[in-house]
Amino acid sequence: MLARSIRSGLVESEHPGAVAVVDLVDMTPRVVATHGDVGRPFFFRSAIKPVQTAVSQRLGANLNPERLAFASASHSGFPIHIAYVRSMLGEVGLDETALLCPPLRPLRPEADALWRDRGVTQALPILHNCSGKHAAMLRACVARGWSIDDYTDADHPLQQEIAAEMAAAAGADIGPVGVDGCGVPSFRGNAVSLAMIFARLSALPEYAEVATAVRRYPSLVGGNLRGDGKLGAWVNGPLKVGAEGCFGLGVRGLGVSVKAFTGAAAAAVVGMIEAVTQLGLLSAAARQGLADVARPAVLGGGRPVGAVEPAFELDQSR
Repeated sequence: MLARSIRSGLVESEHPGAVAVVDLVDMTPRVVATHGDVGRPFFFRSAIKPVQTAVSQRLGANLNPERLAFASASHSGFPIHIAYVRSMLGEVGLDETALLCPPLRPLRPEADALWRDRGVTQALPILHNCSGKHAAMLRACVARGWSIDDYTDADHPLQQEIAAEMAAAAGADIGPVGVDGCGVPSFRGNAVSLAMIFARLSALPEYAEVATAVRRYPSLVGGNLRGDGKLGAWVNGPLKVGAEGCFGLGVRGLGVSVKAFTGAAAAAVVGMIEAVTQLGLLSAAARQGLADVARPAVLGGGRPVGAVEPAFELDQSR
């Protein structure tokens, strides 16, 4: 079990899951801690955006650190995020009509309400939480002279480059490839291979530019209102959540992954904070600062009547 949701003293729901910790000692990966079924396959979803962005940057996206962090994000859809996307596209002669991500409303309800107040009531591709990543991909395609009307296809040169990079980072088979919610290829693996990716993200020089940007601007990657963004402010390394309860984090060659098999985002965040706490990666100040997301309140009548709590102990006997 990864986490439990408790209401008024009763366990209301349980979230099975897996946790894996990989140490890239002397560039030789070693699994040092686990919990749950770490071999069970799942799609990494947006947890691997930093790798996708690193490939786009290498191919010519030419993004500054703030934009690198933003391209690695599942953004919340506030006006500042939409301004980033428009400027990233405008600099290479494109506009939002080039985006192939599907129309969507903002990820955060606060951002959705703000846009509705401004009269923007329809779903739009630019409001999609992956539009920053797509803008980076489009910049890379323009730099390389590749077609932009099919850049999300698995056989497009850009996606072929990303697939090769993903296989190398995971150190394992990443197929069969699926389709992510935003339309780009979605790669599969397990908790160990996701931890491997983040160990390498946090240690290898080819990822240093993106890893530093993600670490420096956690509020752009996760948002100040979200648990992942709050954790990013306290951890000295790249981290990223993905849909359906995925979470990856890396600190100086130590990669940590969490997967909630129920797909619950709150359980994944609770699991990650508990994992890094057990690993001794959080200071006392960090633990205090993260208390509200480490055990998020379950509300009844608008007041706390319980919490989502971690329910595991890492096996560190390896």
